Amino acid sequence: SVYWDASKAVFSMVVGAPGQRYQVQSYFWQLYEISGLGQSDTPVITKVPHQPANFDNISPLYATDDRIIFTSDRPRNGQAHLFPQRDEYELAPTNTGLWSLDPVSGDLRLLNHAPSGDFTPTIDSFGRLIFTQWDHLQRDQEADADAAAATPGQNCYYGNPVGELPFGTFNYSDESAGATALFNQRTEVFPEPRGCRADQLAGANLAGHTFNQFFPWQINQDGTGSEVLNHLGRHELAAYIPAAITNDNYVFDYYGQLSRFNTHPVNNLLQLKEDPLHPGVFYAVDAPEFYTHASGQVISLTAPPGLDADHIAINYVTHRDTASFSDNPSPNHSGHYREPLPLSDGSLIAVHTAQTNYDTGSGQASTYDFRLKFLTLGVNGYMAAGASITGGITKTLSYWDPDSLISYSGPLWELNPVEVRSRVRPTPVAPVLASPEQQMFDQAGVGLAQLQSYLVQNNLALLVSRNVTTRDDFDKQQPYNLQVAGGGAQTTGNGGTLYQVKFLQLFQADQLRGYTGGYGNVTPNAGRRVLAEPLHEPAAVGANPPVTGPAGSVAIAPDGSVAAFVPAGRALTWQLTDLGGQGVVRERYWITFQPGEVRMCTSCHGPSTVDQAGHTPPTNTPQALLQLLNLWSLNQSLTSRLYVPLVSH
Repeated sequence: SVYWDASKAVFSMVVGAPGQRYQVQSYFWQLYEISGLGQSDTPVITKVPHQPANFDNISPLYATDDRIIFTSDRPRNGQAHLFPQRDEYELAPTNTGLWSLDPVSGDLRLLNHAPSGDFTPTIDSFGRLIFTQWDHLQRDQEADADAAAATPGQNCYYGNPVGELPFGTFNYSDESAGATALFNQRTEVFPEPRGCRADQLAGANLAGHTFNQFFPWQINQDGTGSEVLNHLGRHELAAYIPAAITNDNYVFDYYGQLSRFNTHPVNNLLQLKEDPLHPGVFYAVDAPEFYTHASGQVISLTAPPGLDADHIAINYVTHRDTASFSDNPSPNHSGHYREPLPLSDGSLIAVHTAQTNYDTGSGQASTYDFRLKFLTLGVNGYMAAGASITGGITKTLSYWDPDSLISYSGPLWELNPVEVRSRVRPTPVAPVLASPEQQMFDQAGVGLAQLQSYLVQNNLALLVSRNVTTRDDFDKQQPYNLQVAGGGAQTTGNGGTLYQVKFLQLFQADQLRGYTGGYGNVTPNAGRRVLAEPLHEPAAVGANPPVTGPAGSVAIAPDGSVAAFVPAGRALTWQLTDLGGQGVVRERYWITFQPGEVRMCTSCHGPSTVDQAGHTPPTNTPQALLQLLNLWSLNQSLTSRLYVPLVSH
């Protein structure tokens, strides 16, 4: 990333290598700055001070306040026994999310806790921090395979001998370093089971849940305001969305049968970069999850602040065929693309390989030959790779692997392009508490600054929603007609079942899942995967009203509103439940809150423009917030009385 005045740049680099055969050592990606970028200057490289040592820090950029934002695999709370965090897919090591460092003071903050990883952050001209998040909030498929090993032919059986666990998954008793490894337990409570777990789905109306996508997210540079870019989601972008339940004809699979503004579906959106000449216009790549080194089709979208998701369209820049891989490509398949970069002179460059299939080689024998190229308009009306930017960069090198000395001489891949130019430093927009919520603060006699000071001291945030019975009009894959149990607020959009909801149950991402590698191994591997556990953070539980519903829940007020204190700096998710604590509508994303953040959502999956009844987003004054503020104020008063200082003479 280039600094605002183009005087320097920050990047990530590994220093060191084995000096002899069989030498195995650990090396870490660390952040460095390079200055002296003028044609007659001598470049000077210095290591960024105060960054997390002995962890991998990559993809850095300069924030508008001169902090450095980057991704890192440092554990969420810095505790070494939780390293590495393992992803929700194959228990592979991943980064823990986005971090922010003041290189002068050493102040380090976690901006976004990502259970499966964040990638390629950038700051747009409006000051928004935009990145790709891997959203994979589903139950552990490795644990499902282990559970099935004792019952061949059923559930998620992988074909292993009876009793032989293919992965050796288990739960730890808690997140602590001294936690007990419960080798015979792999319980999960959220979200609903995967479709292959017929044993767990028996007798329920659940279809079985899998979830896997890479979509662009936005947060403020202090980590607040987390949401998918412009509230985009599967309902605006995806070609297929399965229904969550099986016994309501008004809850159904989406496969393109409904009319929507965006007519160009995508699978993933990676490597977003804003057009310097057109604020709010982003170029990105739709690439398959595997096989192509995150290369695929170049797309663009227009998403400035304030434009609702219902009116954002995907534009196919290169032909749609470039999103796929094939040995027998059509004439429209011009190869695979990575990291599109619009330049300030109006041209567009990208990393390109002419290969149309997946990479059939590996290492030095890769069949891909990534080079930086200009994109030009082809005869079919789509952009395609044109002239190379460089004459090729070649190098001769050797290294120990560590058993053999590997040598290579030839061209190198050209990746991660940036334009070295000065840019206007954006002014981030300061969040303002909306009028309905401010009215509740005023009515309770609580000052916002007073409450936020308490939240920061206790590492908490405040979550508020005005009416959770309202949902986006396009989200027809979960229960759609909702009413607060007991005759409260109700929102309906069709003739389907009216579902009663009573509680918002919150879940926190606890690193509890371990694994041994299976096949008789009994020693746990380092690190842990997160599991969704009912909210139990003491500071949050102690500040919320007494739980009358399922564990970790707060009641929904008659007007449909909810309010809860939640832990900061840890990924959270939730669901609406009925009176008996059974899930009705489930959140599909992990969300992170910052200490002191007051986060207001209008709904549960809020409307992009209108809800299922055709109404604009709710503007009611949330009664649940008033009740919670009154309780907090009372507790603060009681606490101050308990600690009146005694004066002795």
